[in-house]
Amino acid sequence: MDTIGIIGGSGLYDIDGIENVKEVEVETPFGSPSDKLITGELEGKKLVFLPRHGRGHRILPSEVNYRANIYALKSLGVEWIISFSAVGSMKDEIEPGHIVIIDQFIDRTKKRESTFFGEGIVGHIEFAEPICSDLATITYSAANKVGSTTVHKGGTYICIEGPQFSTKAESNLYRSWGVDVIGMTNIPEAKLAREAEICYSTIALSTDYDCWNEGKGMVTVEEVLAVIGKNVAAAREIIKEAVRHVEGPRQCKCATAAQFAVITDRAKISDEAKEKLSVIVGKYL
Repeated sequence: MDTIGIIGGSGLYDIDGIENVKEVEVETPFGSPSDKLITGELEGKKLVFLPRHGRGHRILPSEVNYRANIYALKSLGVEWIISFSAVGSMKDEIEPGHIVIIDQFIDRTKKRESTFFGEGIVGHIEFAEPICSDLATITYSAANKVGSTTVHKGGTYICIEGPQFSTKAESNLYRSWGVDVIGMTNIPEAKLAREAEICYSTIALSTDYDCWNEGKGMVTVEEVLAVIGKNVAAAREIIKEAVRHVEGPRQCKCATAAQFAVITDRAKISDEAKEKLSVIVGKYL
């Protein structure tokens, strides 16, 4: 059965309609994931759900153990990840409540572990196109079919460290770079998914205009939470529609993204290092 991972962002801590639900506690070589993973079936597909910030929203963006999250999903057979993220809009036409199907990222994080490689294994992956175009096509179609709001196809997500929102100077700088939305969580998540050869698509849910749009006033947590509540209802419907159309075998480059990534002499890689990455790239070691 095809296995699809759902990573819930702010406000999305569970999914309606899952059958045969089980809670699974997964320990990884990189520590514990954000929470127990929920497995079950939805629309005839196996689903694995993980709330990025933990139930009750307990974990800061910088505190999320992204490596453990992706490793845990991979270990449960996940081949596709649909990631939800609350974001600020950096363009007039992306209004609060709108959805953006992301296709590019800019990384402005500072202190996050962003690779499974290291400690005796050197690896490099291609990341020019950080989103799986096949999966993004499915999520875009699903969001449009749900029809709850305007959906923008394609957009650049700039990921900042947080947890503070941007200064005006920063916000205007990012706008000059042509970014579409701003958030705090999808990097290094997308990088790690690619290393793990998992197809990845971000559904960005716009909540505010950041602080660049002085005509709208400064962004407040209260306003963000109000929009998040509306976005979450749409997100649950999008999940149901999208999973119907996700099926293997995969034909995209994501499925073999790490095939030539490891450049370390295999004879120089310790058994311990091989075991640590067995779930991620073991078949190439």
